[in-house]
Amino acid sequence: MTDARLDLQRRDRLGMVEAVWGEHKTVDQIAAILPRFADAGELALVTRVGPDKAAAVLARIPEVVVHEQASALTLGALPPTPQGAAEVALLSGGSSDRRVVAEACLALRCHGIGVDQVMDVGVAGLHRLLNQLPRLQSARVLIACAGMEGALPTVLAGLVPQPVIAVPVSVGYGVSAGGRAALDGMLASCAPGLVVVNIDNGYGAAMAALRMLRCGQAARSAGSN
Repeated sequence: MTDARLDLQRRDRLGMVEAVWGEHKTVDQIAAILPRFADAGELALVTRVGPDKAAAVLARIPEVVVHEQASALTLGALPPTPQGAAEVALLSGGSSDRRVVAEACLALRCHGIGVDQVMDVGVAGLHRLLNQLPRLQSARVLIACAGMEGALPTVLAGLVPQPVIAVPVSVGYGVSAGGRAALDGMLASCAPGLVVVNIDNGYGAAMAALRMLRCGQAARSAGSN
């Protein structure tokens, strides 16, 4: 049993499905929570679930889908991927940022948002990012994940007009301090308007992007009336 108080009205109130933090929950707790989403007819998303815990939950609830790269679980059908250009471009400094990128991508997929993943465009080879700029033009919001010194979002926000959400990643040597150097660098960025979330918080970046997209949609709808 679990005493978790699920926010099953979050979609009606905020336009978001509730995400369950799985890292510090037991298999028993997660297995007790998931059917409550299904009973309410709501999509369930559980983040930060390691492979052993994911396998144990799957053994209890075979309908669960394990998203290995994102270290996450879902229960229920994901919305169909929209046709046309993706609304969000999700960039990473390197392939080591993949788990955070995958978490953000999955969180957006749970809300029917199309995502274009642009991997391994860190500024150590600036040409890699510059070559992708035409590809980014159609996206309405950009999310940039980077470890080490975390320079990618600052450079990106100086090159493109769209909102840029920066995600510091806990990748790097010594003084990188588990992502703290990247976080501090992004917070101190000279690029005006850069939005920064916490270390490894792919889900939080996705929800910030979702809020921006929904506000844009509301403004366009109001303007057309």
